[in-house]
Amino acid sequence: MFSQRIQGLRPSPIRSILNVIDRPGMISFAGDLPASEVLPQWEGVVPPAVLQYGPTEGDPELRAVVSEQLGALGVDAPPERVMVLSGSQQGIDLVAKLVVDPATPVALEYPTYLAALQVFRFYGAQFVNLATDAASQAHLAYIVPTFANPTGICATQAERDRVASRCLSAGTVLFEDDPYRDLVYDPCDRTPVAARMTGGSWIYQGSFSKTFAPGLRLGYIAASEDLFSKLVIIKQATDLHSSRLSQHIVYRAITSPDWPERLGALASFYRVRRDTFEAALREHFHNLAIWETPKGGLFYWLRLKESVDTRPLLSKAIEQNVAFMPGEEFSPDGLDLGTMRLNFSHASAADAERGLRELAHLVKQAS
Repeated sequence: MFSQRIQGLRPSPIRSILNVIDRPGMISFAGDLPASEVLPQWEGVVPPAVLQYGPTEGDPELRAVVSEQLGALGVDAPPERVMVLSGSQQGIDLVAKLVVDPATPVALEYPTYLAALQVFRFYGAQFVNLATDAASQAHLAYIVPTFANPTGICATQAERDRVASRCLSAGTVLFEDDPYRDLVYDPCDRTPVAARMTGGSWIYQGSFSKTFAPGLRLGYIAASEDLFSKLVIIKQATDLHSSRLSQHIVYRAITSPDWPERLGALASFYRVRRDTFEAALREHFHNLAIWETPKGGLFYWLRLKESVDTRPLLSKAIEQNVAFMPGEEFSPDGLDLGTMRLNFSHASAADAERGLRELAHLVKQAS
């Protein structure tokens, strides 16, 4: 199951000691902790401990809240198997270090998240299509089943059951990336695939970037018992621990009585943007592309009726002050021509109208 680099992996004794530094009465001669007296003092704003080194796994209070939320979704993730990340990208890197050697088969959705492709390629993964029989030979299956990046698709209950069943029967490690689940605008099954993985090896990843603030660079990971401790040791060799200040800010936000209301308002705001974007798409792209209206998330996935490579269009679009993502970049084999990913969450209604009009004009010229 594990990559060759894991064979020599050893836990850091210093990091183990730092887990007990905050214990009352503890006298520490370990590590290189600065004196608490000289740390910045922001009375009433930030507790002094937040500015000190902390546990690799993350602050216990935040991990407990995440654990409670995951438990409500059916994921077996007690606090001791939850780890705070310095962004979701770090989680992908940790998992790749754990499992992927050169030529290791990794099953993916086609298309899939571009940054995941970058990381897995870096470690030499051999990509196989999750929808094919070859996926049963994969050591790792990476999925974004809820409002996928880039397609915006939400997997059905049957599709989620099928992925879990195949991973369990083949002994494949499931890696579920789920950063968009709270951005839901229409009903669909969002139960994590990891909740169906009893008895199997699985990793579930979430993020605070889409619902709170991406600049804080904070996410989290939970995993089955056979994987979690190794992921912690890998993280020890990566960044010691994620920002405690960011963790403090996020903890205060998600435990606030106003948090459910914020999530509801966020979904309502983005639903309006999606609907406005949909109307502009129908006006300018109805003869140029096909798409499925996303039930959540942040993206539209367009498949042009003329199979042209959209990558050369990008520089021309930028000249007109319009940016988009060529869909070919999300294809593991680079062969999915005539596709593009469009984000609808950022642009105002007026900007969306102008941008789609300009983009449609460029597509017509290229067809």
